[in-house]
Amino acid sequence: MQLAGRILTRLGVFAISLVGASVLIFVITHALPGDVAQTLLGDQATPEAVAQLRAELGLDRPLVVQYLDWFGHVLTGDFGVSHLSGDAVVSLLLPRLAVTMWLVGFSMIGSLLLAIPAGMLAALKRRSWQGIVVSATAQLGMAIPVFWGGILAVMVFAVWLRWLPANGYVPLTQNPGSWAAHLVMPVVTLSVVQAAVLIRYVRAAFVEVLNEDYYRTARSVGWTPMRALLRHGLRNASISLVTVLGLQVSSVLVGAIVVESVFNLPGLGSLLLTAVSQRDLLVVQGTVMFLVLAVLVISAVVDFSYLLIDPRQRAAREAR
Repeated sequence: MQLAGRILTRLGVFAISLVGASVLIFVITHALPGDVAQTLLGDQATPEAVAQLRAELGLDRPLVVQYLDWFGHVLTGDFGVSHLSGDAVVSLLLPRLAVTMWLVGFSMIGSLLLAIPAGMLAALKRRSWQGIVVSATAQLGMAIPVFWGGILAVMVFAVWLRWLPANGYVPLTQNPGSWAAHLVMPVVTLSVVQAAVLIRYVRAAFVEVLNEDYYRTARSVGWTPMRALLRHGLRNASISLVTVLGLQVSSVLVGAIVVESVFNLPGLGSLLLTAVSQRDLLVVQGTVMFLVLAVLVISAVVDFSYLLIDPRQRAAREAR
């Protein structure tokens, strides 16, 4: 019963967040300067022609009516039709989704592979120069904007060394080798920035373990510091990492949008930026709504994963 109540509560929060986000997205997109009908017809169009097109597109209706109509269709999986191209928004999103998911997925994995060993080293060597160097490097990484890191990577690995292509994208099914080569720099750029944030939390989690009695007991029976930390620290660190990863999903997606623009990747970010510049409102609303939905789903998964990672939380909820 406790678990069922937990699920119902989380679903309620999910629904309220989804509705609130949809209202915010709708209001912000309609507050953008310019007029869709004017953009479609051009600057030379007469006011009568603009008014007629606005009526055909339903833009002359009250905003509340427009919102209810749009969100009602969103709930059925219909994100509308692009005013400019006439294509369904979903048909524009799906081909680009794979590019963004490859970028985000590999970047999250790469950031973990960098952050966990670096955070462990910073914890074990926190009073020596190695730990200080790791912590200082992490602080430096957090201060570097992701677009600047991407430009620097292009200059070094594409312009100077000529190891990797500077930009563009090749589908996996077309050429796996070229696909991987085009993803290396974007993934590394986003991974390094994300790892710089995670290192602080990994270090804090492992430092907490170093002060626990069970760690000192393991050391007293002859375990090496690394073995004792791996045995008793990974679970404790994983809880912190899951929490931070859940909170960082939105920032990773924002970083992916920036990285896609730097490396000219045809993902959701480039679609969103193009739609904003052309004031294609339904594409903007659909893309942002899709990203918000992804963040909410991942946050819900993170919340439920606590029960699997930390038995103490599961036992505490079952005891209530």
